[in-house]
Amino acid sequence: MVNGKSEIPYKGIGKHRPNGRKFGPLISSCADFPADGNKLVPTLKQALVDAGLKDGMTISTHHHFRNGDLIAIQIFDIAAALGVKDLVWFPSASFDCHAPLIKHLEDGTIHHIEGSMNGQLGRFTTAGKMKGVGVLRSHGGRYQAVQDGEVEIDIAVIAAPSADSFGNANGVDGPAACGLLGFALADSQYANKVIVVTDNLVPFPCVPWHIQGNYVDHVVQLEQVGIPEKIVSGTTAITKSPDRLFLAELTSKFCDQVGIIRDGFSFQAGAGGTALSIGIYFAEMLKAKGMKARFARGGSNKFLVEMLEDGIVEYILDGQTFDLEGVKSMRNNPNHVNTSPFTSYNYHGKGNFAQLLDVVILGATEVDVNFNANVVTHSDGALLHGIGGWQNCLFAKCTILPIPLFRDRIPVVREEVTTICGPGELIDVIVTERGIAINPLRTDLLDKVKDSGLPIRTIHELKEEAERICGVPQKQVFDDEIVAVVKWVDGTILDSIRKLRN
Repeated sequence: MVNGKSEIPYKGIGKHRPNGRKFGPLISSCADFPADGNKLVPTLKQALVDAGLKDGMTISTHHHFRNGDLIAIQIFDIAAALGVKDLVWFPSASFDCHAPLIKHLEDGTIHHIEGSMNGQLGRFTTAGKMKGVGVLRSHGGRYQAVQDGEVEIDIAVIAAPSADSFGNANGVDGPAACGLLGFALADSQYANKVIVVTDNLVPFPCVPWHIQGNYVDHVVQLEQVGIPEKIVSGTTAITKSPDRLFLAELTSKFCDQVGIIRDGFSFQAGAGGTALSIGIYFAEMLKAKGMKARFARGGSNKFLVEMLEDGIVEYILDGQTFDLEGVKSMRNNPNHVNTSPFTSYNYHGKGNFAQLLDVVILGATEVDVNFNANVVTHSDGALLHGIGGWQNCLFAKCTILPIPLFRDRIPVVREEVTTICGPGELIDVIVTERGIAINPLRTDLLDKVKDSGLPIRTIHELKEEAERICGVPQKQVFDDEIVAVVKWVDGTILDSIRKLRN
């Protein structure tokens, strides 16, 4: 049981099969909405009251503004002023800008979070201070949970850089343009009540519409909904570290050696500096070979946009916009395609885009000798990151984790990860500055690197070298209290995060 709900434990890759039908939102009638299509209400408070805000509801928000979100805090400030308690916050992700919500976790306005718990929110949760148990899901897992009825959203609040009074909305126009609004798609489709807030109200129709007004109950015009410059964060900048650049170069050489880089291949790189640098190496290799990639999965950024504009990539299938160059490209280039967690990542669908990728480059906080990987906690057990699309991407044809052998003299390659976020059978290659370890299950890759000159090591050899340099890390001690759980892409419970002792 988690927060009073019965849960299914992890069964293995592809072992859990859902049954029944998708969740059905409430039926609406046009008779209950203005005939002229004008759904404007004067304030966010009025919209929340009209939507029936009350104790115990689940309130969802999205993170397209990343660290520039201005709406989530307003929602819960209003709820607290109204005396509403025990709300569940269901964000697609949280950032440092959401740290002020700790006061609403302390005063009981928010009961628990079902979404990433980053930074101060993560420390608060790991210390056992949250009233309920946190639930961490991937981006695709979030869509799956809503679609399957695992989470019923009572009120969704969607911050839109541009909208009309009917509720059609997009993220590519207006002074706060942030890119696509795909993370709010499930919220708009399945929530009982949907509120669109915008600082750029345009005459009907607002096109393109990333959110369709037929799903929307209320529209609110605010002075500012987000700070677009803050969608760029430290995790979305090219690394300047010589060690990380070496990792990127080594990873690219490996991909070339095993035949991944070829005409018409597809790839996705994560939001970290090393992964973004690998995309630049891919571009150089493609140019040298006179080849092009068929598509790249985004997070889009200026480097991926340059590849599209230079004809090195034919399409960007974008799941999240990481900088303002990406926003501009999505607005202007028809080959820069808006996608969503449904098309890209939802495991309870009839296939998804992640499975079609030839290679995906991701990061990790830890890996172990069984190739299991962790992205949500550090080795001290502190909950500091979200899952994002990381789990979903593991279903690519080749999954590579370029990681340092140690950070701050703490081994990253370990006997056992602190928290399992990705099962080892889905992780194919670990690239470190002191060697490359290939999962023994991938005999095809092992055959291709024979006599390659690449520094191929076993995962055990990497672990032993890390321990020779840093020493054997002490095992972290936890209390029995579970403070959060990690969901797998099929909605089962993969692992638990326990309260840090002392």
